[in-house]
Formats: sequence, C-alpha cells, structure tokens
Amino acid sequence: MPQTTVISFFKYKGRKNKWQALGRMGRPPLLNQNIEGLTFWKALGAGSGNGFSIWPDWSTFGLLTVFNSEKEANNFLDSKIISEYIDTAETFSHVLMHSIKAHGQWSKQEPFNSEVTFDEAKPIAVITRATIKPKLAYKFWRYVPSVSKSMNGHKGLIFSKGIGEWPIFMQATFSFWEKGKDMMDYAYSNKKHADMVKKTRELGWYSEELFSRFHPFEVRGNLIGSNKIYNTTSP
Repeated sequence: MPQTTVISFFKYKGRKNKWQALGRMGRPPLLNQNIEGLTFWKALGAGSGNGFSIWPDWSTFGLLTVFNSEKEANNFLDSKIISEYIDTAETFSHVLMHSIKAHGQWSKQEPFNSEVTFDEAKPIAVITRATIKPKLAYKFWRYVPSVSKSMNGHKGLIFSKGIGEWPIFMQATFSFWEKGKDMMDYAYSNKKHADMVKKTRELGWYSEELFSRFHPFEVRGNLIGSNKIYNTTSP
C-alpha cells in the first residue's frame, strides 16, 4: 500500500479549549510514542485570517503525519491520540493524500515519497514549507500579504491556510484545489504569485525549503467542506 500523508486541522472555541490546544502544540501527544507506520510528523500553529499572517490564530491548530500505508494512517486516526485533539474541537478535518512529487527538505528530511502520477482533472493539495533567514524575515513578510490576498476567491480553491512550527521564521502553507488545472492556472498566471517566486530566487531568503504536491483521496470531518471520498484510485 502507498505512503499516506494526513494533514489535520482542528478549530477550538473557548479560552480553556484554546489553551489546551496550545499546550498540545508545545508538547504533542505523539511525543515519545511508538506509533505503527509513522515516519514523520509536525505539530503546527496557524496564522490569523486565511493564515498568511505574522499574527497567530489561537483557535486553529494543525497536525501533519506521514505513514507507510493507508491502513496505518487509518489506525492512527481512530486512536486515543487523535481523540485528544477532536474531543474538545468545535470542528475538524483530516485530509488523506498520496504524494505526487516533492523536492527539498523539512528539518533535514525528505518526508514524502512520490506514489501517484499527476492528473490535472483530479483534486490536488499543495504544501510549501520554508525556514526564513532571520536577516531577511522583514522583506519576506512585506510580500506575503499581497500574495495571500491574490489567492482569495480564485477559481477551484477549496481551502487554504498558512501554518507553521514557529512564528515568523518556520512557515508552511497548505492549499486544496478542486482540480490540478485550477492550481496550475493560479501558480502560472497570477502575477502576485509569479513575483513572489521571482523574489525568492533573487533574494534567497530561505535556509531550507520544500515544495510538495498531493492527490487527496478522502476528507473526514466538516471544517473543510464535509466528509468526502474522491474518485482517486490507489496505485
């Protein structure tokens, strides 16, 4: 069975639940646990608004997990560890995905194995992640807001969120599109996005970066739409 990546989002309401969620990010329930098939994981915070902001969203938190197989991913999603996240959440979603292509590193690792072939007619998700050089952080955050606004309302965009392991310097983005073609149209025809790519090459403001694409095959929960199984056959 193919490697399966799961990105989960949890939204909390009320000071107590938000405080507990922040505590879980600082000391995740996965720490020091022997979880079958788990090869990589990251606890993630989120930015305010659509997430592409230096200001935190104290109500929303994420969890990225990578497993050797779908079966092991499913076992984890049914575990007590995940119930700790869900039980106090107002709403949540798990997006289960197979990797199409990835290049770069995350914490000096290459976590995603390419398992499926890109099909522009199928749903696609994109994760980008970077560690920003401290001396260039100011310039980076000058450009991000205009790029994120250019994504709002773009054809085919289902969901997007800025996430990260650490405010300002360790940032990631997740976007989920109805079709691969919609994502490609945004990436290659949107001037704000193109300018950001150009600035990245010119200024070299990342000390580490990763770009990855996935075909989602199932969404559980109702934070991102509703429960849905996509017509994406496993290899």
